[in-house]
Amino acid sequence: MASSDERTSLGSNYQVFLSFRGPDTRVGFTDVLFHSLNDTGICVFRDDEEVRVGERIDGSLQRAIDNSRIYIPVFSRTYASSQWCLRELVQILANTSKSEGKKEILPIFYDVQPDDVKLKTPLYHDAILNLEREKKLSTEQVDVWRKALMEVDAIKGWEVKKYKG
Repeated sequence: MASSDERTSLGSNYQVFLSFRGPDTRVGFTDVLFHSLNDTGICVFRDDEEVRVGERIDGSLQRAIDNSRIYIPVFSRTYASSQWCLRELVQILANTSKSEGKKEILPIFYDVQPDDVKLKTPLYHDAILNLEREKKLSTEQVDVWRKALMEVDAIKGWEVKKYKG
């Protein structure tokens, strides 16, 4: 089977784009979800590389977001502390908005509550504030991320409790 990058360079369209914070879910939940979807014949994109500071959404990752029909953001405990995840989320919402109903978002709340994503608890609220302070980001940029989190939280999703076995 071709890797995500190989399929994108060949021009394939993905059916599903997974947006997730690697350290939280890459090895467990997201990996199982990725393989389960692939095993049923669904073409899924996940970024297998850790994104480095200062990188932009472009190239194969941008094409994967643009060409996917379903987006699955996996909101986890540190999702909002990643500029990369928040940028992906903004792009996902923009693509969904302009798709005239042809694309959809299916959020998963992994070990977080919808209220966390709505910024009603310290978990995501403080993560955004820390990004703003530590990275010296503009209020405008941070407001775009806040708006995106509030917008996606309005979509009914699935709550998944972290397995502690």
